[in-house]
Amino acid sequence: MIAEHEIRAARLGRGRWLPADYATARPSTEDYFVSGRDVSWWLAGTSMVATTFAADTPLAVSGLVYTQGIAGNWLWWSFLPSGMMTVFLFARLWRRSGLLTDVQFAEMRYAGRPAAFLRGFRALYLGLLMNCLILGWVTKAMTSIVGTTLGKSDATSLFICIFFLMPFTGFYVSLGGLWGVLWTDLFQFVLKMGIVIAVAYYGIKAVGGMGALLTKLAA
Repeated sequence: MIAEHEIRAARLGRGRWLPADYATARPSTEDYFVSGRDVSWWLAGTSMVATTFAADTPLAVSGLVYTQGIAGNWLWWSFLPSGMMTVFLFARLWRRSGLLTDVQFAEMRYAGRPAAFLRGFRALYLGLLMNCLILGWVTKAMTSIVGTTLGKSDATSLFICIFFLMPFTGFYVSLGGLWGVLWTDLFQFVLKMGIVIAVAYYGIKAVGGMGALLTKLAA
């Protein structure tokens, strides 16, 4: 339990301190939104992986593999073609356009009333509906984790998430812009991967090795 608290303190401390450095080191609008268009491929890729690596991701993957086998991973492996097109085609076109946000893309590509309708629809659909759904399920996962880790009730855990963790996260993200997010993601990716590998190692060791694990699963 002490180790769990130390790990969470490291994530909150180091992860939130990094953006403060970039709040003063990267002052321009282009630096804030697109990191001056000077991000290394490995840093951008690691940040994207870390962004999809939520606290409940290992549990979700384990559940899919347990119920559907390795083939269950096709739930997200199916996005590989679109991801490759983004890397090798759309990223170059986006960079060439010189845009900072997707709202600017809608303004550049379309005009008149249809463009205004599209911007409004995207604002409601993505900004309100989709973001509320995403915040709902990640808050539910974090509430369970906070309750288990700190031994708090569901109501208290939800209060901590909504009135402390979410405003704190929004504050540190707004401080550093994309540069702060990138380096914070890198730190958190290394930390989370280390924890997952350690949990896998000690979990397999606890059941007596892979042979014993396969035997118990078959039974």
